[in-house]
Amino acid sequence: MKNMIKKLRRTIVFLLKMALFASLFGIFFGIFGINNPWLFNLSRTTGVTMVTFVVLGIALMSVYGGYAIGTQKSKPIVHSMALATIITDLVTHFQLSIMNTSQFNNDHFVYETPHLLLLVMVLQVAVIVLFAYFGNFIYFSLEPPEKCCVISASRESLGSIIPKIKRFKKQYQITETVRYDSPHVLDVIGRNDTVFLYDVPTRERTSLIDFCYQTQKNIYYNFEMIDVVSQGAKYVTLDDKSLVMHVAKDLTMEQRIIKRLMDISISLIALVITSPIMLACAIAIKCEDGGKVFYKQARLTKYGRVFQVYKFRTMKEQNSIHKSVTENDDRITKVGNILRKFRIDELPQMLNILKGDMTVVGPRPEMLENVEKYTNELPEFSYRLRMKAGLTGLAQISGKYNTSPKDKLVMDLMYIENYSIWQDLKLIFQTITVFLKASESTEAFGKEEAYDFDDDNKHDA
Repeated sequence: MKNMIKKLRRTIVFLLKMALFASLFGIFFGIFGINNPWLFNLSRTTGVTMVTFVVLGIALMSVYGGYAIGTQKSKPIVHSMALATIITDLVTHFQLSIMNTSQFNNDHFVYETPHLLLLVMVLQVAVIVLFAYFGNFIYFSLEPPEKCCVISASRESLGSIIPKIKRFKKQYQITETVRYDSPHVLDVIGRNDTVFLYDVPTRERTSLIDFCYQTQKNIYYNFEMIDVVSQGAKYVTLDDKSLVMHVAKDLTMEQRIIKRLMDISISLIALVITSPIMLACAIAIKCEDGGKVFYKQARLTKYGRVFQVYKFRTMKEQNSIHKSVTENDDRITKVGNILRKFRIDELPQMLNILKGDMTVVGPRPEMLENVEKYTNELPEFSYRLRMKAGLTGLAQISGKYNTSPKDKLVMDLMYIENYSIWQDLKLIFQTITVFLKASESTEAFGKEEAYDFDDDNKHDA
């Protein structure tokens, strides 16, 4: 019965994806076809335009996460699908305007019917909202929450992972929590469908993963250094021996040249485009308290070199103590709170990129005080300095201000281990999503919730 429901669910998800894409395609070409009847004729021009929409749409949906019903909440699905669709519309509409520049239509380039483009986007977003919420409703009607157990080493670890799981109540139902060294741990795993292993020592974690794999349980576990290394490794055979090979990585000469050219181009374009925004920010900061507009702070980049990072000042000048922001931090100004919320305070870092101190995509440039503190706790923290510090990156996009240093470290090292120009381009496009989840990504450091292990499985620490 379960297998039949799973097959039915996969079929429904596939049909919903096809119906959604067909609707977006139909809205675009149906509305623009009114003024451009040639779009309804079979021709090379029609084919090129339609292929552009399909190929670019699929590629961008892949970059932003796509129609991920069942794994994402409805709101993030709307954000990712809307972004991918709007960018696809803009590019295809621009191409449409170029193709209409001919002796039969416009004798010079005209950006045609922008009001129709706006109508198309509004209708498409409405359709995306409908499909996102309806799709998740159908999915979770067929698929009840997975029965989960959380296996960890301490109450503090439980307080770190359980609130994250509880944000996805439709996907996961926590039934039990147990210490990894409890005599009941295998029984607990057997009673559940999904197992979360968090902060379990590597040796014991390996044993528990083996048992979960043997009993066909879904497994989630947090990254350790061995997992980061394995991400950058590949399978090889030496004669008839199967081995895992990890090669120490550094950028090739070609990658360095392309990355630097991208940095210069993007920073110059960004400075020109955002100059009105930066001017407005400068005026707002100056009007609020009359203090300095810009703020400089020592940060670390590749090989531990110290540089001065440029930012818009978001704190009161007399209280600009070098420490991470906490919840309800009274050092932040009213203007600064808005700038931080939408990450606008980081725009002046384009000057650091142009100078060569930073790159567009790379590990976060941490404060010197934090580097010393984190390295004492996590010696692997220094591995991040193998690449130049970046304005955006995996940790900046997926993480928050209050994401733990270890989780940020993992994200930075994952970026380094899987580096490619294509990954840089994906992360640049994904940076837009930071503005759509501004309230979440700028959460400050606060107190973690307290959780305890289930009484039946409680084990003396």
